[in-house]
Amino acid sequence: MNRIFRLTGCILMFLMVAATLEAATITYTDKMGRVVTVPVPVNRAVIFHFPDLIPVLGIWDKIVGIGRWAYDNDLIKATKPDIERAIPSTGSSNNVNMEVLLKQKPDIVITWSNYPEAVRFMEEKGLKVIAISPDSLPELYEVMRLYGRLFSKEGQMEHAISEMEKILNLIKERVLKIPVSKKKKVLYIYNKPTLVACAVGVTNDIFKLVGGINPASSIPQKHADVSMEKIIAWNPDVIFITDIAKYTAEDIMNNPQWKFIKAIKEGRVYKVPKSWSTWSPTIALISLWMAMKTYPEYFHDVNLEKISDNFYRKVFGIPYSKVKRIED
Repeated sequence: MNRIFRLTGCILMFLMVAATLEAATITYTDKMGRVVTVPVPVNRAVIFHFPDLIPVLGIWDKIVGIGRWAYDNDLIKATKPDIERAIPSTGSSNNVNMEVLLKQKPDIVITWSNYPEAVRFMEEKGLKVIAISPDSLPELYEVMRLYGRLFSKEGQMEHAISEMEKILNLIKERVLKIPVSKKKKVLYIYNKPTLVACAVGVTNDIFKLVGGINPASSIPQKHADVSMEKIIAWNPDVIFITDIAKYTAEDIMNNPQWKFIKAIKEGRVYKVPKSWSTWSPTIALISLWMAMKTYPEYFHDVNLEKISDNFYRKVFGIPYSKVKRIED
């Protein structure tokens, strides 16, 4: 009789645990202020942005649609060589291929908050949507942790964040040694050379982290198109160019409009490596690279290639050379 009671108790406990797991949900307030409740773990997801987090979590089997830009992402191509055959494109966050999207029957769609009309349109079609757009490093961590929670892979995401923190702490330790009088003015420019990173956003956080002074931080927005005269007046010591710009560092240095700027005179104009993104754990490597370019004398003993390889192996599960070959 006792055995029967014990067996019955075990069955009831099993059923209770199973019901709890089945009913597990997370509630998240997204960038548009919408409160979204999602059953977890997610088994069918469409990811328009932050595809770099897919290999971090090892969730390729959970992705049923992806933004078309992922097909050009070197990290994605390295970790999922058959990406174009295996996972259909659902368009982009501002140009959604609704026919494909609905056909995939996703549990959740993660997209950019910059296009609220597209978010509302997807919602009207009965889809559950989370809109994201991190404006700071803490918000980036928040989005990363959201992915971990959605797919019940919190441990893997915390491991990635820990590896990022190791690199960021290295930067902080070195930057503390730089006297205020030696701090450099740094400028980050986008597809249009006069479109600059301002006070809001992850890029300005990087500048603070690496000890750079962003003259455009007086403008309280993400980016702004400013006059050439203003850039000349700022006279930055170092200029960084976004990786997706159609022009090169040489184009800027050879442009007579820029010749009076200190960064041009000293040849300190750099384009961000194509395989790195500020919407990815690779922001840690971008930060280290920027720190080394801005203050080479304080980072002369740092082996960026070795650190990058170690990071890629631990976070993405591949050697850095695999991505670098694609980039080259």
